[in-house]
Amino acid sequence: MDGFPAGIAAAVREAVGRVSDPELRRPLAELDMIKGVEVTGGVAVVGITLTISTCPAAARIERDVHAAATAVDGVKEVRIDVGVMTPEQRAALTAKLREGRSRSSLPFTKESLTRVIAVSSGKGGVGKSTVTTNLAAAMAARGLSVGIIDADVYGFSVPGLLGLFDSQGKVIRPTRIDHLVLPPVAHGIKAVSIGMFLPEGAEDTAVSWRGPMLHRTMEQFLNDVYFGDLDVLLIDLPPGTGDIAISVGQILPHAEVIVVTTPQPAASEVAVRSGILAREFDQRVIGVVETMSPMLLADGSSFEPFGAGGGAAAATKLSAVGSSVPLLASIPFSTGLRSGGDTGVPIIAAAPEDPAARAFTELAERLAVRPRGLPGRRLPVSPASTP
Repeated sequence: MDGFPAGIAAAVREAVGRVSDPELRRPLAELDMIKGVEVTGGVAVVGITLTISTCPAAARIERDVHAAATAVDGVKEVRIDVGVMTPEQRAALTAKLREGRSRSSLPFTKESLTRVIAVSSGKGGVGKSTVTTNLAAAMAARGLSVGIIDADVYGFSVPGLLGLFDSQGKVIRPTRIDHLVLPPVAHGIKAVSIGMFLPEGAEDTAVSWRGPMLHRTMEQFLNDVYFGDLDVLLIDLPPGTGDIAISVGQILPHAEVIVVTTPQPAASEVAVRSGILAREFDQRVIGVVETMSPMLLADGSSFEPFGAGGGAAAATKLSAVGSSVPLLASIPFSTGLRSGGDTGVPIIAAAPEDPAARAFTELAERLAVRPRGLPGRRLPVSPASTP
């Protein structure tokens, strides 16, 4: 019964229903997580149903529900009754989140509104993962919904670069709802990495998988991880032209590709190969990003630990063997960028005025205004019939 004043239970249900699940980022009412609301004599009893018994967001959900109910006029006391979804309820929820797709169907198709950008390099150690995470942070700072798949199975580093560790220093593991995986969030970025799925205590062991296992891992990352509605999905590829790059080319031929290199000619020459491989799968190389570029010192001189010109050279070579490829950005050598990677805080957040941070901001702006284009995409129109 509603009690007094009339309709207070409905007001509490509406207020509680607007509370967002911090992992699914949808209102509880939309997720069918409110099992009942009763108000008697100013005492509101609110029943909520968690997705799983070990839900890591349980305390926050309970706290937010309590605050929302308490804010309703006429409520003097709030009691929360917490339950757990049945297998049938979880199945219905996952079906709703998948929007009717089966586990085997890919969410990021050519018709998807999510822009998919793979970040590649010819060799390791050129700052490819640093570019991925800091570009993601810059895009998130612009208000975009951004996700990262750390596809560098052998050298995964995205959890560390984003600071995805708990208070004990352990990698934060995604929540699972049956076969659905909810990626943890840091700096406004949803991220998933193989490092989050290794057995506890085995994070430092070598991942020695071959082609079929790697291909299946990519399919699972794309199909089973619930990113929600993303504006941009960045894929941090392993260096080189191996199995993962080939699998991404096969699964996501519509993805765009950024090639990362340092100014050093040895890195630049090898970087071109990753762009050529992408084109073999009809992926579009949208540009080159040069890292560890010359740094301007206080006395006006230039500090060039890795030389200069490698990014422009890679862009020129890729343009000579296909469509025009611009040099999108030159990220100057920065100790702040390095230290941010060690502490898990992107330089956009740690030192926004650092020249490297400004370069990432400009890169995000340049990519954000670039039209995605419609060539090859099916439009929901049909030719008009003639009388």
